[in-house]
Amino acid sequence: MNGILNFNKPQQMTSHDCVAIVRRATGIKRVGHTGTLDPMATGVLPICIGSATRITEYLDEDQKTYRCLMQLGIETDTQDIWGKVTSEQPVVNLNDEIIATAVLSFQGDIIQVPPKYSALKVAGKRLYQYAREGKDVEIKPRHIFISKMTLNQIHGNQVTFTVTCSKGSYIRSICRDIGCKLGCGAAMAGLERLSTGIFTIENAITPDKIKAMTPDEIREILIPIDAPLLRLDSVQLALNQSRDFTNGKSLLMGPSISKDIKENTDRLVRVYYEKEFIGVGRIQGEYLLADKVFNTRLQHEDF
Repeated sequence: MNGILNFNKPQQMTSHDCVAIVRRATGIKRVGHTGTLDPMATGVLPICIGSATRITEYLDEDQKTYRCLMQLGIETDTQDIWGKVTSEQPVVNLNDEIIATAVLSFQGDIIQVPPKYSALKVAGKRLYQYAREGKDVEIKPRHIFISKMTLNQIHGNQVTFTVTCSKGSYIRSICRDIGCKLGCGAAMAGLERLSTGIFTIENAITPDKIKAMTPDEIREILIPIDAPLLRLDSVQLALNQSRDFTNGKSLLMGPSISKDIKENTDRLVRVYYEKEFIGVGRIQGEYLLADKVFNTRLQHEDF
């Protein structure tokens, strides 16, 4: 069984818990998710099964969309309402226009300091491990990109917004920074991932439904391994070329590579034999090299 399951993670369940559910339901041990969601967050969590677990690194550039509930007037050590409160102050002199202006200002290239309670590694150790040990460590700011910020609702001290952002963006830190800009502090009070790449909440399946399905039924709803890679150009190979590709040989492609692909050297492409996805290749000049092979059945001469 190989493919990707668009899983709808409920609140108070870890991403590892979701993987465990899929392992039990399918009987497959080789299962992994494409990006951790905090236990209190909900929504889209793509889970890869079988050889699809090797695709994760190619999804780094996929943008993610979240709907966030933000609480004004409070700050915590975890930057969400489930952490230890470090500051509380009244929300005064802030009308809807001021709040909206602050929220919508967080678009484009942003410099963000990740939260100390996060899985980001510093000197080989995760930040939350330092935090739990009471140790201070320098957290370097980094660039993120927010392609779209939409204000959904303002209800008292609670603000709902939707954000589409790059890999490495922390929504908790966006809330912190908005609160800082408003001068009253803020913490994340709810988070739902609406999409990541091609995977959307509308098509996500709940754990209860997965538990009620047979392995064959789950196999029928799996998303093909190459589906999240459709942003990459594709290359079609003949049978002998496919055998060489799956055996790790570099191929001189020449005229069979389109001019557009050839002019953008050192790029990744989807590789097919007829309509069968066999792997991800890397174009270097007129050569095609195997980056990862996902289908090995063409390796044998007697195919």
